[in-house]
Amino acid sequence: MNLANRVMALSPSTTLAITAKAKALKEQGEDVIGLGAGEPDFNTPQHIIEAAVQSMNEGYTKYTPSAGLPALKKSIIEKLIRDQGITYQPNEIIVANGAKHALYTLFQVLLNEGDEVIIPTPYWVSYPEQVKLAGGKPIYIEGLEANQFKITPEQLLNSITKKTKAVIINSPSNPTGVLYTAEELFELGKICLDENILIVSDEIYEKLIYGEHKHISIAQLSPELKDQTIIINGVSKSHSMTGWRIGYAAGNKEIIEAMTNLASHSTSNPTTTAQYAALAAYNGPQEPVEVMRQAFEKRLEIIYEKLVAIPGFTCVKPQGAFYLYPNVKKAAELTGYNNVDDFVEALLVEAKVAVVPGSGFGTPENIRLSYATSLDQLEKAVSRIHQFIELKCQSLS
Repeated sequence: MNLANRVMALSPSTTLAITAKAKALKEQGEDVIGLGAGEPDFNTPQHIIEAAVQSMNEGYTKYTPSAGLPALKKSIIEKLIRDQGITYQPNEIIVANGAKHALYTLFQVLLNEGDEVIIPTPYWVSYPEQVKLAGGKPIYIEGLEANQFKITPEQLLNSITKKTKAVIINSPSNPTGVLYTAEELFELGKICLDENILIVSDEIYEKLIYGEHKHISIAQLSPELKDQTIIINGVSKSHSMTGWRIGYAAGNKEIIEAMTNLASHSTSNPTTTAQYAALAAYNGPQEPVEVMRQAFEKRLEIIYEKLVAIPGFTCVKPQGAFYLYPNVKKAAELTGYNNVDDFVEALLVEAKVAVVPGSGFGTPENIRLSYATSLDQLEKAVSRIHQFIELKCQSLS
């Protein structure tokens, strides 16, 4: 059977591919350490689980409005006031089946055939594929490592054409963990306002910030930028609720209305029980969020120093999220591999460490390591990588 062209053109997820290989080796009895995870290794806080169970016991198991429970939308509005100081109306909020689904729905209602969306590299693997599925064209801007992988206003301006519809800003970033400052965001925002370019602000990692750094939403910098921005967020990373699949979009009411209409014909509504869980996440105690953030920060401080001590590794220190994104081109060359993808394959087969190649994020010289796993496993993994490189170098000398 011939499949749709739009699906045949999709690139497979490198994250899922490496995870599948690691799983296969584990099933064969191999002691593989997986650092590909894009989710916290903490369970969902107990009060959230209990709220979900209570909602089911009380009979809240039926359809909800397509845009989400009014009570949950109210909680999201209160969260945005509390954290970003910006106010939205209920018709400017849609609850979706995860932040990924919010993004997918946004591009479906926003893009016509050939419309361009500017995507800084390195990027989260699903951005280009979602744009292509909506008939759009990804336009890549290289975020230089020397500039902490962040794009400049000049780069943005030079990439805009008559077909440009939107630009994606992901801060903190997956895969780099870097943050844009308020000043950097404001300069990018001025260009978007001048050129009438929609800003898609992916803020899913906003609660995982380290040191003295602070998350800033571009939407909070001015009323004009708020009107030009669609915020994408959710409870997956902040409250360790990846499997519950609850995210949201906040912004222009006409766009939100279109997204709601599409959702009514595709998913009907986000899972009812998960919405009540998200309600408890936003309305309940936030201490578990801080406990998790502190654990990630501790791991980062310990593992970062060990990672940059590995021969051939250089790494911009993350300021948020839970990923390290080192450049390993030199390490691959030192160990006799032609490219980083082959180096990653060897790490998995020989060192029994699974990492994600940067080719899937648009930067083939890098790899992504998640520190959303125990410190003991992280230290073992880094030690294995270090030893693997030293042994390879010895054998080649």
